[in-house]
Amino acid sequence: MEKTIVTTGKTIDLAIEAALHQLNLDRDSVSVLVLQQAKGGFLGFGAQPAKVQVTYEAPDPAPVAPKSALGAASRSKPKAAAPVKNPQTAVAPKAAPKAPEKKPEPPKAAAPEAPEAPKAAPAPRAPRPERKPDAPRAPRAPKAPAEPRVYTPAEPGSTEEKIEVFIKGLLEHMDSKAVPHCFKEDGSSYKVDLVGEDLGYLIGRRGDTLDAIQHLTNYTVNRGVEGHIRVNVDAERYREKREDSLRRYARKKAQQVLKARRRTTLEPMNAYERHVIHAALQDMENITTHSTGVEPNRRVVIEYVR
Repeated sequence: MEKTIVTTGKTIDLAIEAALHQLNLDRDSVSVLVLQQAKGGFLGFGAQPAKVQVTYEAPDPAPVAPKSALGAASRSKPKAAAPVKNPQTAVAPKAAPKAPEKKPEPPKAAAPEAPEAPKAAPAPRAPRPERKPDAPRAPRAPKAPAEPRVYTPAEPGSTEEKIEVFIKGLLEHMDSKAVPHCFKEDGSSYKVDLVGEDLGYLIGRRGDTLDAIQHLTNYTVNRGVEGHIRVNVDAERYREKREDSLRRYARKKAQQVLKARRRTTLEPMNAYERHVIHAALQDMENITTHSTGVEPNRRVVIEYVR
């Protein structure tokens, strides 16, 4: 059963965090609808906090056994008062006729009981076979740490070098010491891995910063070039982990839709994340998906179909 709560905060993120703290849930277990954007007002007057509506799945209440109507009626019905007899007008009841007395019959001689047959002695049980001690399990071998990937230096004048030079300059303006490594995947598609420390700053909340770096790189590389070059920027395998998380989230929401037989609307996502949701549920029976809304608040709707 779906329930909703409304929380406020100085920003939308703080309002969402307040709701998650109150429900003790994680971000992937709820759907968020922005009811009101935060307004700063003028000189402190007319300021309004951000307001969000958070929808979550709550367990169905246990059914209450109905009380017996007969028992309730018997308890609620008052007992009739016994009528008071007037000693002067009361008539004594007639005495019932006495039954004729029966003569006692002489006791019959009891038949002698047959002697019980002796019980057969139980057969001796076969001794249980001795249990062999289990062989000691071999200790699990520790997982070998993932070896760092070896990148081939980009050739001078190549598209890979052009992409690396642009991203490196962009990272310097962001005071980041991360190093970009670009390599060609297939056709006109290139991938860039950002290597270094403190990469969470470059990933941002739900990959927002990483998406911005990727957007700027694609815009710059494709300027004045025939055809279209696609550049995918990643750090610490964030894209792969995010895809796995979105697929699990989509299947969980689809199971809730199948159980309740009613549609649900997910939180706003970018085009790439919406594509992952659609692809994860495209072969699921009795489930269909479509997008609704306008960017940046475009959402995926999961709907039950017969």
